[in-house]
Amino acid sequence: MDTAQRSMYRVERRTTYSLKRFQRLTSVVGRFLLVSAFLEDSLRIYTQWDQQLRYLEKYRGFYHGTSHLFLGMNLGLMLIGSVLAITKIQTHLAVIGLFTAVVTQIFGYGLFLEWSFFLRNISMLGGILMLLSEGPNKPKAIFGGLPTVQELDRSPYFALFGRILLVLLFGSFVVTGKMSTLKLVGAGVGLVMSLMVVIGFKAKYSAMMMMTFLFLFNVVMNNWWSINQDPDTRNFVKYNFFQILSIVGGFILLLSTGPGGFSVDEKKKKF
Repeated sequence: MDTAQRSMYRVERRTTYSLKRFQRLTSVVGRFLLVSAFLEDSLRIYTQWDQQLRYLEKYRGFYHGTSHLFLGMNLGLMLIGSVLAITKIQTHLAVIGLFTAVVTQIFGYGLFLEWSFFLRNISMLGGILMLLSEGPNKPKAIFGGLPTVQELDRSPYFALFGRILLVLLFGSFVVTGKMSTLKLVGAGVGLVMSLMVVIGFKAKYSAMMMMTFLFLFNVVMNNWWSINQDPDTRNFVKYNFFQILSIVGGFILLLSTGPGGFSVDEKKKKF
């Protein structure tokens, strides 16, 4: 038991050292992957503008002018929000824009009617909130002459809600498809790792495991580049691929920033 604990401690130290050393790189990669779904979706809207209009008007009941406004608004929000997120310029505006784009698409395209799509989009919201947990949200003095009067540091709240929403993606694996022994085992492992992320216990290591699982799952199951016969299937699988890739970016940001103040890991540091 002592040998196992010492080995675990050495692994934790090396992992923590590596994350600190490459924190800037992981932050950039995390942000880019997080907005990859929005960039791909923007490209789809631009290249399939007429098809998107027909779908909204025929199946979602949009009026002709409203459908144009809806697509144009989402295109602008996603492009501008993605650029702001990657460059770290006005991160809070990037979060507002991307958050609005996700919510309006959930209702505009009726994604709340399908659990897998709904949970994936909610999980993406968690990744977006992780941008604020990384940003400069430290307490600031409200009055220059009264340094003891400070604003509330909101970053721990964003990190907490971001962690909770991020792990909802694993719920989509449980509620979709047929149940099997392998799926049941995977759901159990995913549940344990999800709980560790939510409460912030060994959060970086559980996030790393979930990130690795999601990335491998995505490459194997959503390999849209190998689908050439059916354009509709290719677009559908491609959409899934970039959504999960975006959530992987959220977990990378969690690795970069840590679980925040409201976590078991942070409380243990104080004792």
